[in-house]
Amino acid sequence: MENHKSVFSETEIDLLKQGLKRSYKERFEMATRLYKIQQTMRKATIIHKPFNPK
Repeated sequence: MENHKSVFSETEIDLLKQGLKRSYKERFEMATRLYKIQQTMRKATIIHKPFNPK
């Protein structure tokens, strides 16, 4: 058990406990939101335009 304590910090454990208290609907909505963000980021392209002073 001591080995697991060294892997996770107390705040991470608290976040996991809060996540387990959520309802299935809340979990589904969060997963859907993260999936939409992932799809948007996958389609995004980053274009670097050098600064041209006038």
